[in-house]
Amino acid sequence: MASPFPVDKFELSADEMDGVGSNALFGTTTGGRGFTFDDVILLPGQVDFGVTDITLETQLTRNIKLNMPLVSSPMDSVTEHLMAINMALHGGIGFIHRGNTIAEQAEEVRLVKRYKSGFITEPFCLAPSNTIADVDRMTAEKGFTGVPITENGDGHGKLLGMVTSRDVDFIEDRSRELSSVMTPLSDLYTLQESCSLEEANKELRESKRGKIPVVDGEGNLVSLVSRKDLLKNRDFPDSSKDKNDRLMVGASVGIADVDEAKERMAALVEAGVDVITLESRHPDIDREVELIKFAKSNFPELDVIGGNIVTARQMEELVKAGVDAVRVGMGVASIATGQLVKAVGRPQMSAVFHVSRIAHSHGIPVIADGGIANSGCAIKALSLGASTVMMGSLLAGTEESPGQYYFQDGLRLKKYRGNHSRDALVSEGLQDSGDVPLVSTGVSGAVVDKGSVRRFLPYQTQSIRHGLQDLGVRSLAALHDSLYDQTLRFEIRSSAAQKEGGVHDLHTFVRNYVH
Repeated sequence: MASPFPVDKFELSADEMDGVGSNALFGTTTGGRGFTFDDVILLPGQVDFGVTDITLETQLTRNIKLNMPLVSSPMDSVTEHLMAINMALHGGIGFIHRGNTIAEQAEEVRLVKRYKSGFITEPFCLAPSNTIADVDRMTAEKGFTGVPITENGDGHGKLLGMVTSRDVDFIEDRSRELSSVMTPLSDLYTLQESCSLEEANKELRESKRGKIPVVDGEGNLVSLVSRKDLLKNRDFPDSSKDKNDRLMVGASVGIADVDEAKERMAALVEAGVDVITLESRHPDIDREVELIKFAKSNFPELDVIGGNIVTARQMEELVKAGVDAVRVGMGVASIATGQLVKAVGRPQMSAVFHVSRIAHSHGIPVIADGGIANSGCAIKALSLGASTVMMGSLLAGTEESPGQYYFQDGLRLKKYRGNHSRDALVSEGLQDSGDVPLVSTGVSGAVVDKGSVRRFLPYQTQSIRHGLQDLGVRSLAALHDSLYDQTLRFEIRSSAAQKEGGVHDLHTFVRNYVH
C-alpha cells in the first residue's frame, strides 16, 4: 500500500525541516525578537561516540585555560576563598567579591594561593573554656568531630590540645569545659609547617591517625591534615593552576571610583590574583576602557575581563581597549530587577549570541553571566558562543558559600542577595541623599541548603557532557564550529512545548539532582 505521504511530495530538505541555524533564529527575519533559555530548544545531532570521549576544556580569557566551563560569581553570598578553592580544584575558577575592604579582598586571594591540596588551611577551632555541648553543635553543623583547641579558639592560635569523639562520647555532662577532657598538646602528634603533602600523607598512613595538626615554630596552629581530605584531594587532576602550581583565582573590581579601582587592582596583583573582572552598576564603557588600559600598562601579565555588556557596539569598544574576555548579561539574574526598574537589558540567549559573534572574530572568550538556572541553561549558553558560564544562585546555599545556615519554615537556608540589592549597596556605604532616593536593581532573599559543591560540580559537568553528546559534538570548540557553520539547529518553543519539556502531570514528585 502506498504511503499517504509520499516522500517525493515534500519540497523541503532535511535541513529545512530540522529547525533553523543561529543566523535564521537571531537574524532580522525574527522582527527584533529577543530569546532566552526557555524559549529555545536544541535539536539532536549524530552520536557516534561515548560521553567519556567528550572534553570540556575551554578558555576563560585569551590567556587562561580551564578544564571546566563553570565559574563562580563575585557576589558576597557566593564566593570567598572556600568557594574559589573548590571551583579551582574541579577545573573552574572562582571570583572573590569586592564587598569588603581592599585588604580583606587581597587576603581572600592569598588564602586561595596558599592552599595546598590535602591541607585544611582554615581549621575550625574551639577554646579550652568551650564545652562538650559546643563540640556537639559543631559536629551537627560541620559534620566532623576532631576539633583543635587553641588558646582563644582562633583558627591559627597557639595549639593547646585536641578533642575527638573518643574524648567525649561517653560523658553525660555535656556542660563540662574542654580543658578537662581534651588530649593535651604533650600527648598529640604534630607536624611542622615545612612538611610537604607527601610527607604528611606518609605520616597519616603510618600513624593510622585521622587528623594531625600542623604547627609553626612558635606552636601556633597552621593547618590540619586529614585522612579523609587526603583521600578526596588526591583525585583532582583537572585543577586550575598557575605556572607556580598554585590554584588560580579571580577577583572583582568596581569601576565607580577609578582611583580606588586602581589601588584595589594593585593590591590584588600583589596578592597573586590571576584575573580580574570589572564591575559597574551601569554599562560605563569609558571607565572600563580607562581601567583596561591602566591594567595593561602597569600589570601586563594580568588578564582583565570587561562587562557586563549585551550589545555588539559595547563589545567593539572593549576590543579596542585590549580586553581579554567579557561578561554578558544585564538584568537576567534570579535576584536582578534591572529590567523591571529601568526597562533596559536584553534577553540572555540573544545577548550571548550577538556579543559572542563579534568576540569570536577577535578571539575573545565570552562568559555568560546570569540566568543559569540549571545545566540545560548552561548548555544553551555554551551553544550560543559562550566559553564559560558564571553561576550565582546555583552555588548560593552550598556549604562553601559565605554565610551561616539558619532554619525557617522547616528548611535549612542561607541568605542570598544581589550585588545591586539595597542591602548590598548600603553595606558599600551608599545611602539616600536628601530627596534623592537610592535606587537598587536587585533583591535579597534566601536559598535552600544545597550541600557541598564537591558533589554539585561533578553532577553539573557530567550533565553538560551528556548534553554535548546528544548534540553530536565532542568538545566546546566543535560546538562553536557547529554554531557558526549553521549545522547546530534550534527551534522556538511555544508555552505548551516549554511545559511539555519539564516535569508535568504529576500529583507530586521529588527532584533529586545529586545523591
